[in-house]
Amino acid sequence: MAHLAAGSSSIDHIALLGNYLPRKCGLATYTTDTYLAMKARYPDLRVDVYAMDDHPGRYAYPADVTRAIPQNERTAYSDAARAIQESGAKALWVQHEYGIYGGSAGDYLLGLLDRITLPVIVTLHTVLERPSAEERRVMEALLRRAAKVIVMAEAGRDILKRVHGANDRQIVMIPHGVPDRALVDPDSKKAAFGWEGRSVVLTFGLLAPNKGIETLIDALPKVVAQHPDTLYVVLGATHPNLVAHEGEAYRDGLTQRATALGLGDNIEFIDKFAEADELLDYLDAADIYVTPYTNPAQITSGTLSYAVASGKPVVSTPYIHATEILNDDHGRLVAFGDSQGFAREIATLLSDDVARSALAARAYARGRSMIWSRLAEHAMDEIAGAIAAKPRRLVQPTVAKAAPKVLAADFQAVERMSDATGMLQHGIYSVPDRRHGYCIDDNARALILASRIADLDAAARDKWTTIYASFIQHAWNPDTRAFRNFMAFDRSWCEDTGSEDSNGRTLWALGVTANEAPQRKHREWATALFDQTAHIALDFGSPRAQAFAILGAASIDAARPGHGLARNLMSRFGDQLLTLLDAARRPEWKWFEIVLAYDNARLPEALLRAGVALGRDDLIACGIETLEWIVTRQTSPDGHFRAVGTESFGREFAEPLPFDQQPLEAQATIDACAAAFEATDDRRWVDEAMRAYRWYLGANELDLPLSSGADGGCYDGLMPTGVNRNQGAESILALQLASCAISALSKQVPTVAQPERRATA
Repeated sequence: MAHLAAGSSSIDHIALLGNYLPRKCGLATYTTDTYLAMKARYPDLRVDVYAMDDHPGRYAYPADVTRAIPQNERTAYSDAARAIQESGAKALWVQHEYGIYGGSAGDYLLGLLDRITLPVIVTLHTVLERPSAEERRVMEALLRRAAKVIVMAEAGRDILKRVHGANDRQIVMIPHGVPDRALVDPDSKKAAFGWEGRSVVLTFGLLAPNKGIETLIDALPKVVAQHPDTLYVVLGATHPNLVAHEGEAYRDGLTQRATALGLGDNIEFIDKFAEADELLDYLDAADIYVTPYTNPAQITSGTLSYAVASGKPVVSTPYIHATEILNDDHGRLVAFGDSQGFAREIATLLSDDVARSALAARAYARGRSMIWSRLAEHAMDEIAGAIAAKPRRLVQPTVAKAAPKVLAADFQAVERMSDATGMLQHGIYSVPDRRHGYCIDDNARALILASRIADLDAAARDKWTTIYASFIQHAWNPDTRAFRNFMAFDRSWCEDTGSEDSNGRTLWALGVTANEAPQRKHREWATALFDQTAHIALDFGSPRAQAFAILGAASIDAARPGHGLARNLMSRFGDQLLTLLDAARRPEWKWFEIVLAYDNARLPEALLRAGVALGRDDLIACGIETLEWIVTRQTSPDGHFRAVGTESFGREFAEPLPFDQQPLEAQATIDACAAAFEATDDRRWVDEAMRAYRWYLGANELDLPLSSGADGGCYDGLMPTGVNRNQGAESILALQLASCAISALSKQVPTVAQPERRATA
C-alpha cells in the first residue's frame, strides 16, 4: 500500500472536473474510473463530479455527477466556480485535454479557475511538444495556477520543463490507472465471442485516422500467410467528432481496404463503445494487442495501459507512452507506418508460445503498479500536500489600519498610460498594452481628472487637458452625428459610432470641463462642443447613458445657469429614471432595472445632481432611496464595502455576487455619496464615501490593497484568488478621481482625514 501524506485521512471532500460517462470518449472513461477508484479506496470521501458537456441534454448522467457544464457557455463556468467554491470542497482535481473546454484552446477553464480559491491539481492527458500560441498560453496559465500537475509518462515532465519552463517540483508522474484483473489464458475466453480456434490480434478505442489501422490492415496478408487462423479485431465506435463531420466514411474506407486485400475472413470490425467490464472481457480473449498509432507525441494511451495490465503481449509504434511502458522488454516496438515490421513481430509472437507467454507475464507484472487503487493513493498524497501548502496570494494581506486614510491624487500612472494621442486602454501589469489602443471612455475620464486634480503643474495640466480634449474632438463623427469610441494604436478608428454609454460619458466630461477646467480656453472649447453635440442624448435609451448625460448637463448648468438643453436633459431623463424605478420595483428590489450592472451608483447620483439643480425634491428623494438600497447591497457581512461583482451582471432580481470587484464601482459610490451629502447635509454619506474609499486601501473582502503604492497606480480588480495585477486606464482613473472626490469632501467636512502622500518609490 502506498504511503499516505500526513493529513490525507482528514480530507473528506474534493471536486473532480472532466468528461464523464455516458459521454463516449477515453477521458470520460478515465474520469469515471478515477471517481470510482477514489470512492472505493476512501469510502468516506465526498467527490463532487463536474462533467464537461459537449451536447447539453444528450446525456443521462448518473447521480455521481453534481453538475454538468455546457462546454461553450462561458457563464456556465462562472456558475460552476461559485458552486465549487461554496460546496466546502478542499481541492479541485481537473482532468485536462485540449478540445473539451470552451474558448480558444479551452481557455474558458481558466475563467473557472480564476474564481475559486481552492488548491488545484491538474492531470494532463496531452502534453504537446509543439503547442500553438494559444495552446501554449493556456498551458502556461494552468501551470501558474496549479499546485500540482500530474503527467502519465516521464516524457511529459521533460516536455513541460523544456517547452514551458515548468518547475520540476510541481510535476508528479502517476501512471494511467488500470483495473486489477487476474491473468487468464486467452483461449478460455474466446468462445464468448465466437473466436474459438483463432489467433486474435486486437485494437480497441474510438476509431479515427490517427489510430493507424491502415498500417495493420496492410500488414495482415503476411501474417495470415503464416497463420491462416489469425483474426484482427478492431473494436470501437467511430469518434463522435469524425461522425459529425463525415459520418462513417472513414470506417467504410477501412472495410473496403480490407476487402480489396482479401481479408474478409481475417478481420472483424465491432462498431460499439464497449463499457469497462465488457472491454476487459474482449481484452482477456486477445492473444496480442496492437497500437499502430501515428502520432509520435502521444503521451498517454488508456487502451495501452489496459492491455499491459491485462497481460497482453503488445506490438506498438514508438509514441511516447509506448516507449516508456514497453521498455525493458515489456513489449515490441515497430516504426511508424511500418506494415512489414508489424507483420514480422506479430507473426513471430504467434509462432512462439513460450516467448509470447513470457512477454505476457512481464507485462502483467508491470501492470500491478498501475492499478486504480494505487492511483487513488498517489493522487490523495498530492491532494493532501497541496491542501497543506495552501495557495499563496499574489500580494500579502495589508492591514487597512496601517494604510494612509486618504491618498493625495497622483498623476504619475495616468501620464505613464498616455501618449500624444491620448490615454491607452489597458496595461500588462504597469506597462501600457498598445494592442488594444485607445477609447473615448478613458479619455473622457482623464479629461475630468485633468480638471479636478489639485497638485498638477500648470504646464502639465495644459498639455494633458489639450491632448485628451483633442482625442474627444477628433472622435466626433459629423456624418453619423455621434462620437466614436475605439481607436487602434495606429490612430485608425475601429468604428463609426460608439455606444450610447460612451457618448453619454463624453457629454459628462465636456460638462465637467466647461465648469471646472482652470483655463478659460478649455472651458470655452468644452462648452462649444457640448452645445454642438448634446442633442444626441435625446435619443439615448440606456439608463446609464442618460445618467451620464444628466451629470454633464448638471455641470453645464452650473457653468451657465439656465442652460436650456441641459435643464431639458435633466428633467427628461430624471422623469424617465423615476418611471423605470416604478416599473422594476418590488418590495425587496428598489432599483431602476431588474438586474444590476456596472457603475450602478451613477443612477442615484444623477437623480441627486438633477434634483439639486432643478430644485426637485422628488428626484432627490428617489436618489436617496435608491442609493441607500444599493449601498446595502455593496456591504459585505463584516461591514466592508463590497463592489457588485461582474458575475452579478444580468441576473434578474438576484442578490449581487462578490467577484470580480472593479475599482469603477467604488468611485461611483463615492461620487454618489458626495452628491447625497451636498443634497442633504447628512454626515452619514461622508462616512459611506470613506467606507467605499478604504476599499482601495485594503478594507475589502480579501484585505488586499488595490492601490499599487507610490506610483499612483491601481490594480484592475479583486478576484477570489487575489488582485488582478494589471493596471488599466479605467482602474487608475477610478482611484485618482476617488481621491479627488474625498479631498473635496475633506474641505467641506473638516473632520474628514486630509490626503496623505506616500513616499516616492
